Amino acid sequence: MADTTDARRARKWNATHLPDLTGRTAVVTGANSGLGLVTAGALAGAGAHVVFAVRDLARGGAAAARVGGSTEVRRLDLADLDSVREFAASWDRPLDLLINNAGVMMLPEQRTKQGFEMQFGTNHLGHFALTNLLLPHLTDRVVTVSSGLHRGGDGVIHFDDVNLRGHYSPTRAYAQSKLANLLFTLELQRRLAESGSNVRALAAHPGYAATNLQSHAANPLARAFMAVGNKIFAQDDKAGALPTLYAATQDLPGAAYVGPDGLGEMRGAPTLVGRSAAASDPDAAKRLWTLSEELTGVEWGLARFSRL
Repeated sequence: MADTTDARRARKWNATHLPDLTGRTAVVTGANSGLGLVTAGALAGAGAHVVFAVRDLARGGAAAARVGGSTEVRRLDLADLDSVREFAASWDRPLDLLINNAGVMMLPEQRTKQGFEMQFGTNHLGHFALTNLLLPHLTDRVVTVSSGLHRGGDGVIHFDDVNLRGHYSPTRAYAQSKLANLLFTLELQRRLAESGSNVRALAAHPGYAATNLQSHAANPLARAFMAVGNKIFAQDDKAGALPTLYAATQDLPGAAYVGPDGLGEMRGAPTLVGRSAAASDPDAAKRLWTLSEELTGVEWGLARFSRL
């Protein structure tokens, strides 16, 4: 019998293929809306205990109530390193999955509480600090959500000025932060392997997914363009969350990068995808790690164990 389109689609990996996650605990940053909410809901639906790590406890509580399953809500503001430290200091049990999902996109120029450019500070530095502070508790993997737009902007990390003072653009800043996510994953995996840890670091990107993230773009024309694109070209948030769920639950190698399998990685079922040469540069990854430690004051999370 001929292989039909419907049959091929049925074989594509989707959330119904999630394994039983009963007894496992996951932290999902930015879980109150968009891809984070879908990711948290799918993990809870598969039996995991899911912690909604969110800035707004009321919104997080409402989101968790819609999801059902085993959930809790904890406050976390990735744009404030004091909040990141408070969240991590309150953690006192094993953690199977850390999903670094939260992010901001193409904002007007803004600063975090500690004075970092908002997109780099939130998307990268906040997650860098959170991951290292929680690492002694982690048992399985860290998944960090990047973007195909890591290839955009200038295509590099501006090590001389990651805050982009005097040459800020929303697109440049967003691309830099998403490139940083991939370099962070690369160096994190290298360090985990070197320390003998069984924890794996992976990255994922959603393709072109319709979420509320695009509505915050600084440029009104960009917001209008993305609103139209969301309606015509984008896949929905359920499909957009699949690469993250795939990276979080499937047996993949460390530093793997998952995205949609369709044309231009814009939509489709999750699969392993490539990244830019800049995102594969081990020297840049090490340099970014050192800079991130200096900026956040947070060191390698397994340093104490590595010295034992």
